[in-house]
Amino acid sequence: MSYPDNFKYTKEHEWVLVEGDNGTIGITDHAQNELGDIVFVDLPKIGVTITKGTTFGSVESVKAVSDIYAPVSGEVLEINAALASAPEKLNADPHGAAWLIKLKLSQPSETNELLTAADYQKYIGA
Repeated sequence: MSYPDNFKYTKEHEWVLVEGDNGTIGITDHAQNELGDIVFVDLPKIGVTITKGTTFGSVESVKAVSDIYAPVSGEVLEINAALASAPEKLNADPHGAAWLIKLKLSQPSETNELLTAADYQKYIGA
């Protein structure tokens, strides 16, 4: 799996794609691979403010439940409702159709602290 160069990554295995003042957040291919078959995704409500480094949801697989950590701070504008009925999409397309949330960034400079694709791949030993 290749990791998109235009995404930023966390050591907790989340990614963010920044477009203007908005960010789209998901989990990495490495994360979904480690989790195995994903059976449930718990996401925040629209309008909630999330803070960088805090949990905003969870992903449940047949192996475990894992918290999802916010790579950046902001207000949730949209959630990927398709994951409620088809959480397995996270296994198939974690960097595309299976994004988790979209938010309005409250501190865009936080992205400067995140990993590049190359740094993330070194971190996971890819």
